[in-house]
Amino acid sequence: MCNFNQQNDQTKALTHLLITKYAQSVGGANFLLGLIEAIKEKKPNALIDSACKVDSKELKISWNKIIFKDKFDVLEDTLRSHKGAEGESFNILNNESQKKKKKILTMVKTLAPLEFKVIIKGPEGGEAFDFKIFEIANEDNVTINPIFVAMFFCSTEFFKKALNYKI
Repeated sequence: MCNFNQQNDQTKALTHLLITKYAQSVGGANFLLGLIEAIKEKKPNALIDSACKVDSKELKISWNKIIFKDKFDVLEDTLRSHKGAEGESFNILNNESQKKKKKILTMVKTLAPLEFKVIIKGPEGGEAFDFKIFEIANEDNVTINPIFVAMFFCSTEFFKKALNYKI
């Protein structure tokens, strides 16, 4: 999932277009990369920070709800178990274990209302873009937003490769 080279061509193109669009909306790739690096500096992970925000020099990302460690652990475990997924829309409920599936559904119900807002700092200010964790969230199918995964779980190298990808 976070290995750009292993993605299929359609997923690479979609990821490139999304990241390029978001980079342009915040003033350029360097501003977005600065935010990604600020997110990566938060330890153990920016998502479980009680402030519900991360600031870089030019941008700020904030979210509307605290993510507790137990839900974060389920999310991280789910992403790790699907790390080989090459398509842009994989169903995280594809799991043989009913117990794990139930944990994932509980986590999805808890985190579905979460909304992330990227805001431009400075005199022009304003909201650049916003996104949610899940693109689709119902009882049978749950897909995670690729921008969410890229921002909080993938490396800065992933972003650079996606930005430089030629369609």
